[in-house]
Order: sequence, then C-alpha cells, then structure tokens
Amino acid sequence: MSTDCLNCTAPVTNNYCANCGQKSSTHRYSVKHFIVHDFVHGVWHVDKGILFTLKALFTRPGHSVREYIQGKRVPFFSFITLILLILTVSGLIAPYAHGSMSDLMPKGSKIMMNDLEKFISHYPKLILIIAIPIYSCFSFMWFRKAKLNFSEHLVLNSYRVIVELILGLFVSALTIFYHNTQVLLFLYFGVMSILGIVYSVWFYYQFFSAFNYSKIVLVLRSILVPVSYNLLTLVLGIVYAIIAKNRF
Repeated sequence: MSTDCLNCTAPVTNNYCANCGQKSSTHRYSVKHFIVHDFVHGVWHVDKGILFTLKALFTRPGHSVREYIQGKRVPFFSFITLILLILTVSGLIAPYAHGSMSDLMPKGSKIMMNDLEKFISHYPKLILIIAIPIYSCFSFMWFRKAKLNFSEHLVLNSYRVIVELILGLFVSALTIFYHNTQVLLFLYFGVMSILGIVYSVWFYYQFFSAFNYSKIVLVLRSILVPVSYNLLTLVLGIVYAIIAKNRF
C-alpha cells in the first residue's frame, strides 16, 4: 500500500484515498490484469448496477428512487447513462423493426393526423424524454408539501420514464418478429398507455408515501400528475389543430 495517493498525492491510510477516492494499490497493466480485472470486473459491476436498478424500478420504484435522491446512490446505475443506453439499443434495432407506429396505422387515420400527431407517432421515445421536465412541473406542483427542489423532481421523473422507454423498446423489438398491425396498435396505444399511467401512479404513490400525505390525498395527487400531463397534451393538440386550420 502506498503512503501517498498516486493520483492526487494526498496521504493514504486505508484502501482508498479519502481525497479523490482512488484505490491505494495499483498494478502495472498486463494482458492478465486487463482480462481478469479491468474487463471482467468492469462488465460485472456495470451489469450489477443495471440489474439492481431495473429490478428496483420494476418492484419498488418509488421507494428505491426516493432512497437514491436521499443519498443511497452506490448500488444504482446512472439514470442519464441508462436512458442513453436504451435509446442506443432502440436506434440499433430500428432498421429491423416493422416501421414506426405511424406506419402501422390505417391509411385513413394517417391522412386525418395533423403535423403534431405525426411527430408524436414518429418519435414516441423522444416525446417521453421531452415529457420529463413537464411531468416534473406537475409533480412539483401537486407534491409541494414534500419540499423537493425542481432538480430532484427531474431526477425522479427521469428514473420513472426509464420503464416506459423499456416498454416501448419491447414493442419495437416485437415488430421485428410479429407483423399483425391490429395487435401491435392495440398493444402500443392500448395496453402500453394504460400500463404507463398505472405505473406512474404506483411510482408517485410509493415515492411520496414518506412525506406525511394521507392515503386518500396521496392516491389523488399521484393520479393528478399523469392526468394533468395528458390534459395538457390534449389542450395543446386542440390549439395546434385550430391554428393549423385557420392558417390554411
């Protein structure tokens, strides 16, 4: 064990430097060290972080994310990295998927769609990312008593959206092997939409259960967050349609 940190030169008395966090013992690089330590150790720890985070998001989402925000962060995988990873996988399978959601729609429905609806149907995952700050505004508004700042609401909603991205990724992967348009439409716009709302309510209910809300109030406010978002998108769609109609 070195007496001084090889990274920042601070005195070291334990296995890790108290100043910068680097291990006190380092090894000269070799093929054996690269394979046994860096590659295997690195992949294993990344996998552990992803698996732990995904398991938590599917089994106790609100509780786990609240613990993360309150400081229990070592076991969790970065939400930004995880979102980028899911989007990367989505991009890789996109060329093999059976078109976008708009391509699955009947021709008559596609003709009736306005530009905003077309954009949403072409880029559903991008819409989920854009929705994070909007959801954060509503969760901030309906759960003011929790006294979380807006950045913390951004973090909790970023973790919440990961499950919706995974559900969307599942549907995209399914289109590679299954081409029944009606079933895919029902699955995406029916089942997935309902699951997304139910998951959001469950997520908010768990997360804010530790902030002294009564059960009835907690349920109502947890429902109001996704309802507020959907009402906003409905109003924006109507306003856009009116403006587009008057323009032409």
